Amino acid sequence: MENKVLRIEMPNGSKWDVPVMIIARDRAKYYKDEFDNNIEKSLHDDTLPLFESNEYEIKDWASNNMNWDDVKEFAKQVPQSNTETDYQEGWINGEKEIVAL
Repeated sequence: MENKVLRIEMPNGSKWDVPVMIIARDRAKYYKDEFDNNIEKSLHDDTLPLFESNEYEIKDWASNNMNWDDVKEFAKQVPQSNTETDYQEGWINGEKEIVAL
């Protein structure tokens, strides 16, 4: 889990990586009472095995139990591609919608 991140695409198209261990520690802290008030035991005996076996649980915990303020100091923006945008391709095949301004 140490080298895994949860990548989130924001409404503006930017992408951010949040270390999964930040999410795991948050969950372990929540369940620590079930492990003699020991966060590390909760982390290693419960949260990490759960997160390793089911990536949905990572996303679910993050979305339903945490806020951006909980992770923003650890989040790293993913660099955007330096490739040139093919505007003609976008004009022809890009997704289009009518928006009232």
